[in-house]
Amino acid sequence: MTSAAHPAPLWQPDADRIAVARITRFQTWAAERHGAPAEGGYAALHRWSVNELETFWQAVAEWFDIRFSSPYERVLADPGMPGARWFPGATLNYAEHALRSAEGRPQDPALLHVDEAHEQTPISWAELRRQVGALAAELRALGVRPGDRVSGYLPNIPQAVTALLATAAVGGVWTSCAPDFGARSVLDRFQQVEPVVLFTVDGYRYGGKEHDRTGTVAELRGELPTLRAVIHIPLLGTAAPQGALDWSTVTSGDAEPVFEQVPFDHPLWVLYSSGTTGLPKAIVQSQGGILLEHFKQIGLHCDLGPEDRFFWYTSTGWMMWNFLVSGLLTGTTVVLYDGSPGYPDTGAQWRIAERTGATLFGTSAAYVMACRKAGVHPSRDHDLSRIACVATTGSPLPPDGFRWLHDEVAEDLWIASVSGGTDVCSCFAGAVPTLPVHIGELQAACLGTDLQSWDPHGKPLIGEVGELVVTNPMPSMPVRFWNDPDGSRYRDSYFEMFPGVWRHGDWITITDRGSVVIHGRSDSTLNRQGVRMGSADIYEAVERLPEIKESLVIGLEEPNGGYWMPLFVHLVEGAVLDEGLRTRIKQTIREQLSPRHVPDEVIEVPGIPHTLTGKRIEVPVKRLLQGTALAKAVNPGSVDNLDLLRFYEDLARTRSSPH
Repeated sequence: MTSAAHPAPLWQPDADRIAVARITRFQTWAAERHGAPAEGGYAALHRWSVNELETFWQAVAEWFDIRFSSPYERVLADPGMPGARWFPGATLNYAEHALRSAEGRPQDPALLHVDEAHEQTPISWAELRRQVGALAAELRALGVRPGDRVSGYLPNIPQAVTALLATAAVGGVWTSCAPDFGARSVLDRFQQVEPVVLFTVDGYRYGGKEHDRTGTVAELRGELPTLRAVIHIPLLGTAAPQGALDWSTVTSGDAEPVFEQVPFDHPLWVLYSSGTTGLPKAIVQSQGGILLEHFKQIGLHCDLGPEDRFFWYTSTGWMMWNFLVSGLLTGTTVVLYDGSPGYPDTGAQWRIAERTGATLFGTSAAYVMACRKAGVHPSRDHDLSRIACVATTGSPLPPDGFRWLHDEVAEDLWIASVSGGTDVCSCFAGAVPTLPVHIGELQAACLGTDLQSWDPHGKPLIGEVGELVVTNPMPSMPVRFWNDPDGSRYRDSYFEMFPGVWRHGDWITITDRGSVVIHGRSDSTLNRQGVRMGSADIYEAVERLPEIKESLVIGLEEPNGGYWMPLFVHLVEGAVLDEGLRTRIKQTIREQLSPRHVPDEVIEVPGIPHTLTGKRIEVPVKRLLQGTALAKAVNPGSVDNLDLLRFYEDLARTRSSPH
């Protein structure tokens, strides 16, 4: 093999770091107790974890001391997908495990809350446990029973964590939206699950401004007839509206928490797909499945424990918030930042990481690239010596992002680009503390996840682009979708292309060293002359140019057999899309990718539309350009700025009219 095919890694953990990693200790222990391979490092452990699926998950349950209040009959009663049955007979409670550290370390901080002033407020394990006990007792008094839905219209604040844990303690089903979602988007989600309780704020602070939400809350109350109680959190200091309970009242008691022991597959929470077309899918995940998957992911892959501080920039409307809360499982202090990611300036998140002593800092790939573009120098301006890992998700981290983190944060930095989905509330591939990091690559598939890249005929590929599939069940796969009585919507979402195998809808390459490259969504795939290309590769090349703020590429099969591939660009202030810039864009794409990747046209747009969780909207734009009416092409409640889509609707009209 030439060195060009196998370039040196950007980072490699040293022998000491490998030795102390929790995943190394787990492998040694699992080798003694469960027949895992003692030699061969992560690759051998991963092979064992997918080949001996039941033994692996039994080992995870034992290693993390999961408390089954009634024993399980076997680990996996039915491995078929969809509908795999995990740990039948077992009962447990997620919240009980999340609060376990209160016993040994009552005064240590469980949560650190940070607002836009970047002041931090600690909440101790004992205080969090007390609040959860008090609130759980109040929820029971309000008649909340196992299986009832409890909803939160809340920012990323400690009260949201308390409400989630109290809901789980009583066996209720939690669901949340961020307060920047408008009433229609929230109702598209909450009306599906019919909540009996709504936790809400009077408003929130973002970008140095206060945003009043009292009108939206009144609308939600009017449109959710199943509500028995509304609990008001006065974030902006207003009194509780008529008929609502006050947060301080319902959390003032001293009741010992009572943790309802529920079946392993009992619903824990409902997450929502972005819902860019039609209503968002209401994805139900189980108490036991999330407990196991998150212990594995946070305790082994993220390498987090009691001495760590876990900061991920997220909102309650995104699965990463639920994942962040699960940092409590490993006794880790969880940092909750409520505010704009770039206030008062682009470097804000680095300042928070410094102030909170974060050891794992998670953010979006888009934020890293924005810092690079804005000339932010994190390690020059901040003491980031405690950060062991910077993790990114939301979209693939471009190679320039890897280099920038390495150069501007620390040379000895573990960079974990991770990829998963709301659908499993976890990662398929990403962080492994004992493996090298190669530029532009995710380190490896995660334990227990038989991740493969398949061609259209179901043949596994190495070193070639294919569909991301998972060929064995994961405990956190949805137990079902809400409002999907016959399971047809669930089956259509993941199991239609390859029956019995999860197809996620991403293009990936698995390299011969087991690392993974993500190329973007496969349902908005660019396909020129039979060659499939990922949009992420084009964004990465184009957005290096200083004039380009953001871009969107769409490929359209035309009725006459032709193919039209426009690139839409949103320019930075003051830049002009003249012939010179057009030429540079095309030249950059040709040189860095291939002539086939060069767009047919470069078109300036006033902005790029996103989902509410910040992902570029490709498929609905493609539908608009194909002539679909706006109301049919996109669910208006799922988009950050609907006006931006009218541009594409108008463009479709002018293109179809005879010249």
